[in-house]
Amino acid sequence: MPGDLLECFHSFKTRNAVATPNYGYEKRQKELAKKQKKEEKLKAKAERKRTGQGGELPDGAEAQEPDSEEPTGGPAAP
Repeated sequence: MPGDLLECFHSFKTRNAVATPNYGYEKRQKELAKKQKKEEKLKAKAERKRTGQGGELPDGAEAQEPDSEEPTGGPAAP
């Protein structure tokens, strides 16, 4: 009889088991993604440096040329 009770408890426990989140796995995946992104940025930076290209502007942005006239924010030098 005591074996039946234990068997009943065990089957109850396994039937109602709920999956728990594996936070360690999620954290590791996040760290790996972060590391990969960092490596890609460093690789792109090294490539730009090697080819001599300056920083690229985002789509739709235009480079502004400095004004050859009076600088903004102050009076003209005599």
